[in-house]
Amino acid sequence: MGGITVLRLGHRIKRDQRISSHVALTARALGADEVVFSGEYDPGLIASVAKVVERWGGGFKVSYTPEWRRFLEERRSQGEYVVHLTMYGVGIQDVEEELRRAYAERGLVLVVGSSKVPIEVYELADVNVAVTNQPHSEVAALAVALDRIHQGRELTKTYPDARNIIQPSRLGKLRKAKKKEEIN
Repeated sequence: MGGITVLRLGHRIKRDQRISSHVALTARALGADEVVFSGEYDPGLIASVAKVVERWGGGFKVSYTPEWRRFLEERRSQGEYVVHLTMYGVGIQDVEEELRRAYAERGLVLVVGSSKVPIEVYELADVNVAVTNQPHSEVAALAVALDRIHQGRELTKTYPDARNIIQPSRLGKLRKAKKKEEIN
């Protein structure tokens, strides 16, 4: 099975800190394998996401590329399927089988924007996909896309190497910190 990479375009340190963090957290929690940031280099953002992975487990990777165009061209040349999540795309309900097939056979790169997305992204993508043709958040688009690709299976994913785990509770908050001997 292929993997899923999320490419976050055009990160701006002063403006996008919270949303870019949420893109990474959503990607990790809903079954992507890595997030790659482009735009302004932000070591604090990368370190913050890495700390989440350290505490909550999993093999999720976070990195930066200064050249998103080259990154997309390389991934396409390696056979990965590039999906641009945009409100101008075709409805996800019309291509979700295609996305699942591409994920299984080739791997996916899900592209989410920040500032105005260059037209080249639309042209480099194998498909431009919308979760709705109305203005919405890139975090929402990513969450819906990952859920459709994984068909809900990502909602119960656990990480054996997690130092922290949530104990689901209808009322209140229950979190357990694992002891070192409990972590694989």
